[in-house]
Amino acid sequence: MTSVFRVGVDSYSLGPLRLNPLALLDWAKAHGADGTHFTDIYLEPGQTLHDELLTQVGRRAAELGLYVEWGGGQHIPFDTNTWQPKDLRPINEAAARQARLTGARVVRSCSGGLMRWSDQAPPTETLLRETARALRAQKAMLTELGIVLAIELHFEFTTFELLRLFDMCDAEPGGCLGICLDTMNLLTMLEDPLAGTERILPWVVATHAKDGALRLTDAGLESFTTEIGNGVVDFPRILSRLATLNRPIHLSIEDHGGSFALPIYDPTFLSRFPDLTATELARLVQLAHRTAPTTTPLERAEWPKQCASRVSRDIANLKAIVERWSSSAGRTV
Repeated sequence: MTSVFRVGVDSYSLGPLRLNPLALLDWAKAHGADGTHFTDIYLEPGQTLHDELLTQVGRRAAELGLYVEWGGGQHIPFDTNTWQPKDLRPINEAAARQARLTGARVVRSCSGGLMRWSDQAPPTETLLRETARALRAQKAMLTELGIVLAIELHFEFTTFELLRLFDMCDAEPGGCLGICLDTMNLLTMLEDPLAGTERILPWVVATHAKDGALRLTDAGLESFTTEIGNGVVDFPRILSRLATLNRPIHLSIEDHGGSFALPIYDPTFLSRFPDLTATELARLVQLAHRTAPTTTPLERAEWPKQCASRVSRDIANLKAIVERWSSSAGRTV
């Protein structure tokens, strides 16, 4: 029986191994993954990401029976270090053309940064307005190239704000703009993973399948990644929602060390999440209480020593979750 969902790995998870693109595909196949989402590209000394290499990536993936999704896209039209305006079209067009050479049709977009954790970042409404302006100007290019720019649920916008962004872009689900659903980043943006998935569901075209947990601190909450199966992300119910979409959704595992402080007792910080309801905040506190006391963050400095073994377990764990879900739901392809 073949599952509805294919489980792959995001290259960011294996960054410390510094695998070149072809070696990454081989690693994925050897460890039971069904595909690779290329976030970070590691090249040998003197090697460049030329067209022939990209074509080889697509060819090798096809030979191994692996899917390919691509990264490198951006959507915040500012240099996030200086907040000076930035032209994103050349960046996104280059990523789109690279993706086509590999056979990928999804390009993940991430502009990075815990923006509302900083007093230097522009207000969220400014970022939304300027992002919409930039993306509207790129819709024709993305459509012509047959690429969907998948905005990652990262630390720029909540699902509420992304829905407003798509409205400002005059976009519709199934077009050239979509969402890369990061199941754990929702926690960091003060969203229940299941509720956030349901809000943004029609737009999902890719995922960062990542488990995580919350714990109470003196300042409020702390979110952190966990090995898949050890956190509070309700994968079976999320899979049930994703299965309603009329397109294949790959589960690309992203895992890493580290944690994120969520100072919810600070009124100023909390005011930067105007769509957060008391109900959803209470749900987050409930999830924190569900986190086992023995479940603690893995320090980022420890990740290089653990990444290969933990990602291997993540693949096996998520495949087991998908298999159990598929069997219980009677879903196969």
